[in-house]
This record gives sequence, C-alpha cells and structure tokens, in this order.
Amino acid sequence: MTVLQWLRTRDAGLSALRRAGRAAILMPALFAVSTKIIGDPTFALFAAFGALATLLFIDFTGSVRERLAAQASLVLTGALLICLGTLATHAAWLAAVATLVVGFAVLFIGVVSSVLASATTALLVAFILAVTLPGPVDSIPVRLGGWLLAGAVSLVAVVVLWPAPAREPLRLSTARACALLARRLRAEVDCVRCGFDPETRASRDTLTADARAAVAALRSSFFGTPYRPTGLNTSARMLVRLVDQVIWLDAVLERTPTDERAAPTDAAVCEVKLAAAALLERGTDVLESLGDPAQLTGDLERLREAREAMERTVTSTLPVRHAEVPAGGVPGPGAAGELDRDSDLDDGAARTSVTEFVDSLEPSFRAQEMSFATSAIAQNIELTVAARRRTWWQQILGHRPEGVGSQLSSVQERAGAHVEWHSVWLHNSLRGAIALSLAILVTELTGVQHSFWVVFGTLAVLRSNALNTGQNALRGLLGTVVGFIIGGALVLAIGTNTVAFWCLLPLAIVFAGLAPAAISFAAGQAGFTITLLILYNVIGPAGWKIGLVRIEDVAIGCAVSLLVGALFWPRGAGSALGQALSEALDDGAEYLLRSVRYGLTRCDARVPAAPVPRDEARRAAASARRLDDAFRGFLAERGTKRVSLPDVAALITSVAVLRLTADAVLDLWDPDGTPVQGDRAAARAEILESGMALAGWYKQTGRALAGNGGVPDPILHDTVADGRLLDAVHRDLTGEDGSGTATAVKMIWTADHIDAVRRLQPAILAPARAVVAAQAGAGSRRRTP
Repeated sequence: MTVLQWLRTRDAGLSALRRAGRAAILMPALFAVSTKIIGDPTFALFAAFGALATLLFIDFTGSVRERLAAQASLVLTGALLICLGTLATHAAWLAAVATLVVGFAVLFIGVVSSVLASATTALLVAFILAVTLPGPVDSIPVRLGGWLLAGAVSLVAVVVLWPAPAREPLRLSTARACALLARRLRAEVDCVRCGFDPETRASRDTLTADARAAVAALRSSFFGTPYRPTGLNTSARMLVRLVDQVIWLDAVLERTPTDERAAPTDAAVCEVKLAAAALLERGTDVLESLGDPAQLTGDLERLREAREAMERTVTSTLPVRHAEVPAGGVPGPGAAGELDRDSDLDDGAARTSVTEFVDSLEPSFRAQEMSFATSAIAQNIELTVAARRRTWWQQILGHRPEGVGSQLSSVQERAGAHVEWHSVWLHNSLRGAIALSLAILVTELTGVQHSFWVVFGTLAVLRSNALNTGQNALRGLLGTVVGFIIGGALVLAIGTNTVAFWCLLPLAIVFAGLAPAAISFAAGQAGFTITLLILYNVIGPAGWKIGLVRIEDVAIGCAVSLLVGALFWPRGAGSALGQALSEALDDGAEYLLRSVRYGLTRCDARVPAAPVPRDEARRAAASARRLDDAFRGFLAERGTKRVSLPDVAALITSVAVLRLTADAVLDLWDPDGTPVQGDRAAARAEILESGMALAGWYKQTGRALAGNGGVPDPILHDTVADGRLLDAVHRDLTGEDGSGTATAVKMIWTADHIDAVRRLQPAILAPARAVVAAQAGAGSRRRTP
C-alpha cells in the first residue's frame, strides 16, 4: 500500500491533507511578510494564527460560492470577536465573564447550522488569542490587520490552492435511494401482474435488498458527521427533511404485506405503485441534475388521481346490507393475516362480504400510506431544488419557495428546541463556556506566561463526560511531552540557525494538521508542540525551555477541563441519549394521539372539530432534533458502547415513524369541503381507545429509557375491539345510498395507522429493554464503592 492509499483510508477525501498543505504554504509566507516587511510582532502573531484558524481548523463544503460566503463570514465574525476580546483584557473578571458569554454564544449557535458548528474552533481561536494577549484599545487595528490579511489570503486559497470538490454526499445518496425505491415498487407490480412466478419474485427480492442497502447508506451518510448536516439556507433545510421521509418510505414498504393471494383492489393498488415509482424516478432526475422542479407537477397530479381512483375502487365494491353483524364477529382493520378465519364465523352472506371488504382495505391502506410518503418526498425535492436554482440576487433579497419559513424562523425553531435542560447541545455549550472562562481566570490569577495555550488546551481536551476528558487529557499531555522531546532535540541540534527553523516550519505544520486525522489526537498535540517550538525560535531564539512552558500550559488546561467535566454532567452521552429518547417518544406519541383525535372529530357532526395539533407537532420536531444531537454525541464519544448501535438506531427510527404517521393521519383527514354527517360516537370511541392505549405504551417505554420503571409488554392485537369497530361503521359500509362510505373507510384507515405503529412494538421491545438494562448496570457500578 502506498503512502497516498494509506492516507485515503485515514483521511476521507484527503481533507486534512488539503488543509495542512494550504496552511504549510501560506502561514510561513504570511509570517515572513509580517516579521520581515511589516516588522510588528503582534501583527505577525495574529496573521500566523489567523492563517491556522481559517486554513487548518476549517474546510467548508458545498459549491465554490457557498464556500466563499462561509469563509468570508468566518473572517468577519472573527474580526468582531478580536475586538471584543481585546476590550475585555483590562481586568481578570471582565475577561472571564466575556469568555463565558462569548464562549457559550459561539458554542450554542452552532445548533442552527452545521456550517456554524464546524467553524466553532476557528472562531474561538480568534477570541481566545485576543483575550489572553494583553493590549490597549489602540492595538485593535494592528490585531485586525494581521487577522484580516490572513482571512483575505484564505479566501483566495479556497478557490485557487487545491480547491475542494463540491461535496454533496447527502443529496446524491438521497437521489440514489429514491431511484432504487422506485425500482422496488415496479418490481412489486411486476410480481403481482406475473402471478408471482419465480423469476419476478427473485428480481423483486434483489431490488428490495438493493433499496434497503441504499437507504442504510443514506442513513450512515446522514449520521456520519459530528453535526447535523444542515445549514440556514433553504435547500439544506429541506434536504434534511427529505432524508427522514425517505427512511420512512422504506419503513412503510417493509411493512407492506407480500401475500400472493389475489385481491379485488390489486389493479388499483398497482396503478398507485406505478404512479409513485414514476414520481420517484422523476424526483431522482430533478434532484441529481438540479433541473426544473416544475417537472414534478404532472407526476404528482397523476399519483393523486391514481390514489383517488383506488379509493373509488375500494368503495365501489361495498357489500350490500343484508343483515347486522354481531359484535366481535368480524376481524377488523389491520387484522389481515393475524386471525384464524375458521374461528366462530358463520356462513352468512353479509358476514362473508363484509369480511372480504375489510380484508381488501389492507393493501389499499398500505398503498395510501406509501403514496402519502412519496408525495411528501416529491414536494420536498421540489422545494430543495427550487431553492438551489434561485439567483444570487434572489437569495440576497430573501426570496424563498412558497410554503418555506424564513431563515429567522428556522433559527428560532432550532435554537428554541435546545433551550431545554436535558439538551445535550446545551450541556456541552455550558460546559465548554465554563471551562474556558475558568481557564482564563486561572491564567490571570497565576500569571502563566502563555495563557493562550492554557485556554486552547482546555478547549482541545474537553469532551462529553469526565472519563473521556480525562483520557484526552492524558493523551494531550503525552503528546506534548513527546513533541517537547522531539522539538527540543531539533532546537539543540540547530541552535540559532533561523534559516533551518524557517525550512522546518512548513513540515511541522503539515504534520500538526495531518496527525490528528491520520494518526491520533496525541500525535496532533506533539505536532503542535513542535510547531510552537520552531515558531518561537524563529521570532527569537528561546531554546528548548519554551517546550517546558508548553507542557506546563497544557497541564493546567487539562486540569481545568477535567475539573469542569467532573462537576458538570459527568455521565456522558449515553445517559443523555436515554433522556433524549424518552422525551422524543413521549412527544411523538402525544402528537400521534392528538392527530387521531383531530381526525375523529371531523367524522362526526355531533362533536366540535378539534384544532390542528400544531404545538404538539413543534414539540415532537424539537425533541427529535435534540435526539439527533444526542445520538451524534453518542457516536463520537470514545470508549466501549454499552448498547449496540443497531438497537439505538431501531429506537430512533420508531421516533421518526411516530411523527410521520401523525403527519399521515392529518393528511388523511385534510378538510375537503364535504359536510360532516351522522353519529359515529361508537366508532370514535373504539379508535380513540386503541390510540390512547398505544400512546400510553410508547410514553411508558420512554419513561423506562429515562430510568423510571421498566418497558411494558407489547399491546396485543384485540380482535374483539376490531369487531366492535366494524359493527360501528357497518351501516356506512353497507348503506344503500352510499352516504358516509368515504368517511367509514377513512376511519378504518386511521385505525390501520394506529395498528401500523402497534406492529412496530416487537422491533423496539428488545432494544428498549437492552438500553434500560445497560443503564441499570451502569448505575449499579457507579453506586458500588
């Protein structure tokens, strides 16, 4: 294996090598200009660290225009922080308070955008350098001059010097998943039309496996970054929604029965699947090529027409009313394949015809559910691409596609989701801000010579729990000692030959930038120590003693991080993940229950219509965002995981299913202008009771994940309740004039939505109990002396 191949296995896309190479070329050049031509040490220092911050610590993704905009925003924001940091250097308490406020703001604001989150370190470097380097107000122009020079050079570098390719793995992975899901739908239709012969069955199974793999790859790409891959721009926001919907569509198809028995609605269901496949294929083309989103309009309309035709087909085959059906005598919605049809059924014509009709609703319900998910995907593709195709001037003026909220509302929504005491992002932001502020205070009170490295060392080793912070502190100290030994040997060997130090500086920067990704965190610390020794010996020969100062600084910074990590939320990401899962399940179940209540009040003229559960929808979305961040922290945290990742992924999927099922119920009962007639109190009571029981199960499971009780046994399918529901809607189903039939079908489909969520219980029962058991075991170990 060559060196380049080895690097590619450690450094995806050679991103770290690109950043290190740029910094190794430009940082020494800027430093030389600042020291030899301008001749101001402060200017040189801010130019050097500005180059490191804007070139080594960050590498924005996206198109060239997006990268330039992000880079320019970073430079301007860093300049503002340098001004604030300089103004706060006149008193120890002021510097500590300013660091607390600015540190929290910079760390917390990253929650609204992955671009801001990835720029956190670079922004904090600008502020920390200014606040730890005492200077009068009139030194601000010199400091800004060095920083802005480095920023201007970085703007040119990202375009000219080894420009990064336009990386949009999430968009392309989404497009591929949509394409394979479309092929899967077509294969299912071929299977039905060819009578499930072995060849078409084999083809269907192969394409099903390919589609599953594509959705799994999309999920891995989505969770493969430390931050939620979204930005403030409209297309990025829509794309993240799109990922959730594609994953849900895959889950819907997995629940679709693959019975090989003929059904009266087969032809209509196949037409819906073909229309959905055509829409997904068109959406794939538009998403890949960023073509005209108006191309989706016709296919969306055809899918709507196919779904309406399927609904007419379902209701046109209604059984004729001959006799009443006794309570509990007929299987109800969602019961296909789950009941013994040879139980207590008699041979009455009415009973047989109604039973067949209810059976026929199962595949049509799945097709309705699938068509809703597909339509939602297409509409989000339309919004994503429409936002991307806006002109630069339209983006400046804030023009956005219809139905999309503003950037300000998005900021409020995302930040508001984390202004909650159990938010992992809030914990990490507070912990980091307190640690940085305490480090500033310690350096001011102890008179440490190079306080910047104390504060920066604090930031470098702080992690999500005390254990991992301690591990990083040990690695950081070890790396610093190794770097001191190597750098000290170089200093002793070179002596006062500054030309040799100038020659070694680019090599040291390359190693310092590449080592954390290609080797380890400790190797990166060693590289920075060597770079520091060389840099200070270029400014003024100080010998190996500067290395001892570096070790002292890092040791103090590590001690501060370890203290703060032990005092503030020391249990880490695993505990926070359980709490986030608990809240997300509780809010998702409540949203589903309120959606069901909303729909059921729209089917009965005798009760007032319930309001649309918008507040519940917002709370469910907010808790899902907090869960996303907790899961990313769980993935990034070092150490052995007490719970397997597939178990956690199953629980996270259940949260998405709850929310999107609630969306589907609301869409099912979307007002169409038809006046509500009739009294359906009995049917409403049956559906609501099953919905309340199921929501209660998910809420209790959530409480168990938070450490309150155990995971309850799953709710079994109640065939007697199905019979009562069918009795309640029987008059609608068999009415001679057909009035109320569509409402009865919607009621049964609502019950089917509830049943679909009920069927999810076995998939999450074992993972939930595994998480609860792992938490109980961890708790007992912590209580053991």
